[in-house]
Formats: sequence, C-alpha cells, structure tokens
Amino acid sequence: MNTSSSKPWILGLTGGIGSGKSAAAEHFAALGVHVVDADHAARWVVEPGRPALAKIAEHYGDAVLQADGQLNRSALRSLIFSDPELRRWLEALLHPLIREEIAHNLAQAQSPYAILVSPLLIESGQYATTQRVLVIDAPQALQIERTLLRDNTNEQQVQAILKAQASREERLSHADDVLVNDRDLKALKTEVERLHHFYLTLRGGQP
Repeated sequence: MNTSSSKPWILGLTGGIGSGKSAAAEHFAALGVHVVDADHAARWVVEPGRPALAKIAEHYGDAVLQADGQLNRSALRSLIFSDPELRRWLEALLHPLIREEIAHNLAQAQSPYAILVSPLLIESGQYATTQRVLVIDAPQALQIERTLLRDNTNEQQVQAILKAQASREERLSHADDVLVNDRDLKALKTEVERLHHFYLTLRGGQP
C-alpha cells in the first residue's frame, strides 16, 4: 500500500540558460531518480492535434506553423521576445496545460524523490509545487559561452533569453541548495551524486 510517507517528494531543479541544468538532470536520472522536464511538457502540449496549437495559430497567424503543421518555434520565439503582451497571452494559455501535464508525469514517480526540471521554475511559480529547490549556478560569461557553443544562436539572442529569465539573485534567493557548475562534467556529476545521497536521507524534502 502506498502510504503518504512513501509518496515521493518533489525537488525543483533550475538554472539559467547554459548553466548545465540538463546535464545535472541527466545524471540524477542515471542514478534512478524520476525526472520530469517542464520543457518537454511544454512541447507535448503544442503537438499537432492538441487544442493549444490551434489556438496559437488562430491568435498569431499561420506564420507560427511549419508546412507540416508543427509549431514553428523560432518564429514564435522571435514574436514573443519582442512583445511582452504576446508573451503574456501565450503564457496564460499554456501554463495551466503544462501544469497539468507535469502533475500527471510526476504522479508516475516510483523513486524516493522526483525532480521537476524547469528553466522558469521561479518565474512561472512552479517552485510552489515543489518541496525543495536546487539551483545550478554558473558565472554569466560561462553561461553565454556554453550556449553559443551548443545552440545555433548569437550573443544578442542569448542576452535576450537571460533577460527574460529570472535574475541570478532572484533564483538564488529561492534556492535550498546551490550547485556551482563552473568546472567540467566530471565535477558536476560528483556534486550531483553528493546531493543525491543527501536527498535520500530527507523526508518530504526537508532535513
């Protein structure tokens, strides 16, 4: 029988663009932790055939659709980054749907704790659904360098994304734990393992 004490508690994992939160999440998953990615949930809710996509096309016009009927993410991204009103409309439509998708996925967890990975954990208020917050932190110059290496983008776009995300100070003020990822992947994995062993000792996310 699943008693309430054996129900997994939820760790919110966040960090700015290029901080290494995906690499950290992957390693937690490799250690057997159930990981739900808010970005994946955000992609699923706008799949063709789901109601959100039709509403988006109706609101922004067909320019945000690709020829095959999929969402044209880069067209949508450039629209909403240049206009806060358009961004607010999209968030009002998608956030409740994404919340539902995330809750459904977290409910499948069998591990002692589960992780919700979200770049906008703080800004979207998603952290309120978690019992503990881990921030992956990195110096801004390193964030920019990593993102330019990884994505086909330019520094101006990276700066725009950094601006739209919570400030580092704001993120850190919500953190229960901070992992500074300014070295290599091996160091990151070691830190993740240390935190994992600590998290296994927690009940409900608190010591």
